Amino acid sequence: MRRPALQRRVSGTITALVTPFRDDAIDTVGLMAHVERQLLSGVDGLLACSLTGEGPVLTEPERARIIDICVELAEGQVPVIVATGTNDTATTIEETQQARKLGAAAAFVTLPYYSKPSQKGLVHHFERLADSTDLPLIIHNLPAHTAIDLAPATVARLAEIPTIIGIADGSGDIARIGTWRPLLPEWIGLYTTHDASALAFTIAGGRGSFSSAANVVPRLFHSMQLSAGCDHLPAARLIDDRLRPLFKALAREPEPATVKHALSLTKGMNSEVRLPLTTIEAETDAAIQAAVASLQLDCHSHAPTPPTFRLGL
Repeated sequence: MRRPALQRRVSGTITALVTPFRDDAIDTVGLMAHVERQLLSGVDGLLACSLTGEGPVLTEPERARIIDICVELAEGQVPVIVATGTNDTATTIEETQQARKLGAAAAFVTLPYYSKPSQKGLVHHFERLADSTDLPLIIHNLPAHTAIDLAPATVARLAEIPTIIGIADGSGDIARIGTWRPLLPEWIGLYTTHDASALAFTIAGGRGSFSSAANVVPRLFHSMQLSAGCDHLPAARLIDDRLRPLFKALAREPEPATVKHALSLTKGMNSEVRLPLTTIEAETDAAIQAAVASLQLDCHSHAPTPPTFRLGL
């Protein structure tokens, strides 16, 4: 496996895709249109079936359908990464093996949640996963959701696993880069899943961002990351300032619901979410509407336009 080559491809703006629903079924046309918009906007990668995509409530056939659509539309132009992490090692292995069969470029694997394993258990979890598949792995560290956090010594041990190509952190703590970078070989990338600190993370040496907000503003978010990567910091900070109200509004409630609501305003996407998530409160709606207005995004009340080409799916 050419680890450095793939790691360079997984960089910049990777959109953590929402999963559109209609009457509790995947809105396939809406998903296809959404993925096409992301690709036309220049994003650097797609993340499917993540928390933002309501991965925990998707059935296996639904996951397969989503991955198929993303891989087919991407056509190898950008990497399609699939979230496969669960709180069970055996299930995580199955999900990762399935993602590989369906054409994923890498797996995005959260730390096992709820069971709160020890740091030793975390290492064994990823060792067993790596022994069971050759798909490149990106570890997702999200303490607010998993109730566990990667210790520096654990980061150093995980760096010895050959198929791990990156660690994504959702804490918003920029200091993680300074702590973790010396423990890792250069080809293991550091990423963020925290939109509000994405620019600061990139400036500090991060490789890229798995972004929920990029669903709504893919071109702007990509421009911000690209400007930062090219050391055009005044331009990057100007865009970040423009996006601040949106970041704040989307973070008021669980992001799948808020992101879908923003997309319902701007692209006509159905804002339906699956329980235990619910639609947003009136105050959050007002904040999102104000943020969208400040960005002068086009607003639509109609259904999304179908993709302009046919898929062999």
